[in-house]
Amino acid sequence: MIIKLLKILMFYWILTGPLLSNTNYFEEGLSLFKDKKYDQAKFKFEQDIVFNPKNELSYLYLSKIFKNLNKKNLEEQNLKTVILLNPKNEEAIYFLAKLKLDASDYKKSKELNSRLSKLCDKFCDKSMNLKIEIENLSKK
Repeated sequence: MIIKLLKILMFYWILTGPLLSNTNYFEEGLSLFKDKKYDQAKFKFEQDIVFNPKNELSYLYLSKIFKNLNKKNLEEQNLKTVILLNPKNEEAIYFLAKLKLDASDYKKSKELNSRLSKLCDKFCDKSMNLKIEIENLSKK
């Protein structure tokens, strides 16, 4: 009986030990991001994605890092992943619309902003400002 219990506990420890030790990659990445240590933060967010491939926030912060590094393709790729994982992520939709606007893709930017305005909870003001910006730039 005791041997059986020890085997069960050992099996549980083997399965959950690595999972529990890897749960803080996102928090470490966030702390490094706030300290503007982007290369280290990028590595931590990527580690988090290995263990939590559906963590939209890791992809979102990767997009922010790539924005700071002026790597627009990687920024866009990560924003699209966020939206794929959570189609209602207002922040990702907003930043993707801004990215499309910067690339002079007014149609896609307008489409994304329209989608954002329908979801609008935290980004309502930004969505309205973006609408005006799209209209002004598309007239030029």
